[in-house]
Amino acid sequence: MEWVEVTGRTVDEAKDAALDQLGVDESDAEFEVLEEPKAGLFGRLRAEARVRARVAPTAPRPKVDRRERRRPARGGGRGDRAEKAERSPTPDKVERADKPEKPDRAVARKPVARPADTRGETMSDDPTLAEEGQAATEFLQGLLSVFGRSGQVQADELDEDTVEVSVEGDDLGVLIGPKGQTLAAIQELTRTAVQHRLGGRSGRLLIDISGYRARRRAALEIFTQQVADEVIANGAARALEPMSAADRKVVHDTVNTIVGVATTSEGEEPRRRVVIAPADADD
Repeated sequence: MEWVEVTGRTVDEAKDAALDQLGVDESDAEFEVLEEPKAGLFGRLRAEARVRARVAPTAPRPKVDRRERRRPARGGGRGDRAEKAERSPTPDKVERADKPEKPDRAVARKPVARPADTRGETMSDDPTLAEEGQAATEFLQGLLSVFGRSGQVQADELDEDTVEVSVEGDDLGVLIGPKGQTLAAIQELTRTAVQHRLGGRSGRLLIDISGYRARRRAALEIFTQQVADEVIANGAARALEPMSAADRKVVHDTVNTIVGVATTSEGEEPRRRVVIAPADADD
């Protein structure tokens, strides 16, 4: 996973900016605080907080061998000899009384010490993006069947950390829902199903249905440009409606290409929103 490095007036502000860049919620990211904010004279900020973050890889669940070693039968052999020795201890046994053998044997029987556990090491490797895409494709094909819909499902690797599975077909609006809410739920459900099947996830899995996300991104880019033009013209900041982390990322990315405006995020999920303001508003 690639790291992004951002700054902010506070550590929390820097984290929020990183989440917007990654397009994920805080529960799906991990952070490293590189530098705390430093105050200067007269309360002015001398150095901003610096944080780096990335989409948190999901570690696969360990494969546990539940077979237990068969315990030796009671009676006879070493057990009887040990029992007799306890009834009539020799001087050597008395000297070693503070180091009983039974706890040692119990420790030796722990499953983690068995060579058989080493077989799970090859199974604990993170799944590849191709494997995640295949698992997601099969899950979505089954989901289409449950809904009585037909469509073509295809997985494409967008970069080394992201795979997008797209569904194309007719009459798929029920799988998108108002403002993409059903699509967002299907994406989380698919991620969970893939993790359950493969024992973990190592990449970022995105789901698109009937090109909704592509159209949504294009519409957001146009809307953001219009708002940015208004902010530049009248010099007043404007707060947008609450958006998902993915939509906020589109707004931030679009504003980054426009001279004269900048963005910040405010509020808490699910009411977190982007504010577009003149770039020199804080000077």
